[in-house]
Amino acid sequence: MNFEVFFDGDCPLCVKEIRMLRALDRKRGRILFTDIAAADFDAQASTGLSYEQLMAEIYGRMPSGELVSGMEVFRQLYGAVGLGFLFAPTKWPVLRPAFDAIYSAFARNRLKLTGRCEGESCSVPQA
Repeated sequence: MNFEVFFDGDCPLCVKEIRMLRALDRKRGRILFTDIAAADFDAQASTGLSYEQLMAEIYGRMPSGELVSGMEVFRQLYGAVGLGFLFAPTKWPVLRPAFDAIYSAFARNRLKLTGRCEGESCSVPQA
């Protein structure tokens, strides 16, 4: 089984990164890409999580079936395409809290940052 990433196909920044990862993974086939914005996607049936939870931050599924979220997803994705060294510093004990906080801030505000909404009620729903 491959690492599965659950991404927001309506997010322009997310789609750009997913396209790049698909191209890098094309010959490896180590990543399964699942668009949570697809009309036929059922969050609860697929992951046991709500759509709001999946929108609040990025999730992935390990080959063992374990769900992971946040920066761990990026470590797994880039490791799968042979670029794990780029994300290695994100797991170093001294730097990990900073990277986790930066990602969390981005995740909470990504709709606004990617131009998908405006105003106070623009935040991604919190799980």
